[in-house]
Amino acid sequence: MADTQGVVGRSSILRVCGDGEASDRLRAVAAQTATDTPVVAVSSTGLSGIEPLVALTRDGATEFYIQPDDDTLSDAISAFEDGTLADDHADFSVPHEETQWTFPVPESGPLSVGVRRTLGRCGWVVPDAPADYDAFAFRHAQEVSEKATTRLRTLGLLGRGRGDGRTDQSIIEAWDTARETAGDPVVVVNANESDPRNQTDRTLLCGAPIDIIDAALAVAQVVGEDEAADVVFYLNETDELSQRRVRDAVAALEAAFDLPTTPEVVSGPDRFIAGEMTMALEAMEGNDRLEARLRPPSPAAYGLYGRPTVIHTPRTLAQVREAILSPDHFDADSADPGTRLVTVTGGEASATVELASDDSLSAVQDAVSFSESLKLACVGGQFGGLTRTLDVAANAPALLDANLGTDGAVELFGTHTCPVALAGTRSRFAAEENCGRCVPCREGSTQLVTLLRSVYDGDYDDGKIRELARVMRETSTCDFGQMASRPVTTAMAAFENDFIEHAAGRCPTGVCEEV
Repeated sequence: MADTQGVVGRSSILRVCGDGEASDRLRAVAAQTATDTPVVAVSSTGLSGIEPLVALTRDGATEFYIQPDDDTLSDAISAFEDGTLADDHADFSVPHEETQWTFPVPESGPLSVGVRRTLGRCGWVVPDAPADYDAFAFRHAQEVSEKATTRLRTLGLLGRGRGDGRTDQSIIEAWDTARETAGDPVVVVNANESDPRNQTDRTLLCGAPIDIIDAALAVAQVVGEDEAADVVFYLNETDELSQRRVRDAVAALEAAFDLPTTPEVVSGPDRFIAGEMTMALEAMEGNDRLEARLRPPSPAAYGLYGRPTVIHTPRTLAQVREAILSPDHFDADSADPGTRLVTVTGGEASATVELASDDSLSAVQDAVSFSESLKLACVGGQFGGLTRTLDVAANAPALLDANLGTDGAVELFGTHTCPVALAGTRSRFAAEENCGRCVPCREGSTQLVTLLRSVYDGDYDDGKIRELARVMRETSTCDFGQMASRPVTTAMAAFENDFIEHAAGRCPTGVCEEV
């Protein structure tokens, strides 16, 4: 377990931000060089392109060094311990309060993109240190549970991300159902995300797991009423770091407080379908064959082992915590109050950023180094929508109106990307990875691949493709089948000429062989 005394408020400290071998090596170099300054490990800021990031803090100011070499780091530490902050050598510096609870944001650069509210502690605090927190939602909810529920009902907070029990819908309705249904309720934190393009939940769990545990405990008290509901964290079996961070954080909280319930950590298969909310329940119950459950009933009425079950992603719970502790950050008149986390990929590094719901999604481009001209983007993960522009608000209603996804991933593609081939790759994934339970998804995804192959053979039947997509979208059991055709239909809408040209035997991009 890490130093649970924390780092916030110490007179001087050296943080190494990042997870992985490069960060571990720099931390070792810093520990060997520093004589009077504590060297601590904090997690990733969410921006892998600037990490390892070294932060030297003293008396209300922090100077930052991006991926410093050994000599640069040693010189910086020497100057720091001599009593100076060498601003002229640092990549950037930020003044802040002496007791700074969240990451001090610079005025420019990748870290300045969007806001840092739910990401606020990532890269700044010791992940399992309760001492690095000025307030806890579960203690607030324990005292005034009804007030917390009323506040969230007024806000109309929406669920966030694939695998949430109320994705893009009001979460309070699931809480009401679970509370009113007979049986012992349970809160499931669904963090089994197998798609490496989406690092939003993992960034939260690795960087600030206490945030998510805190919120889960608050929800457990609300839906459990007289006695807190059980809490289970469901993670990907290959994500050992997140598992360790959550377990260490639970242990640290237990040592610091009398918790209303002790969260349990379990893992599920490293499969895309294992993140769908009902297949997550199947995996947690030990079923080898994962199939989506028919709904109704919803998991809130009949979930894990038949118990009333509230399922939320870490992203949703992070918003719940903010709503309880910082309600002024939310606009009750907004159709999607709060913020949205997005992982943007393009080039060599990814970045997880946080956008206010009215911010333009185009802002994410400033968080990564993308050297090519942007030809298209895929918004929403594996089954996101393809688009020529990111000039759309980051909130759920705007994204859905544009037929884009809300799963929290944006992929940037340059001029060498063929939209027809990209759509075909996503469709082939759907045909190979679906659970096989329902006909519209199982057979529809196979037919979709066949129709796309026919385009290369000179037969582009857009009407047939659109009708098949409609049937899959409207009649599939779960969101896998409902969203599987979106890459194809959005590619057809934005790049129709490319489909026509492929049917004529030519790939306009020049990357498809044997067209």
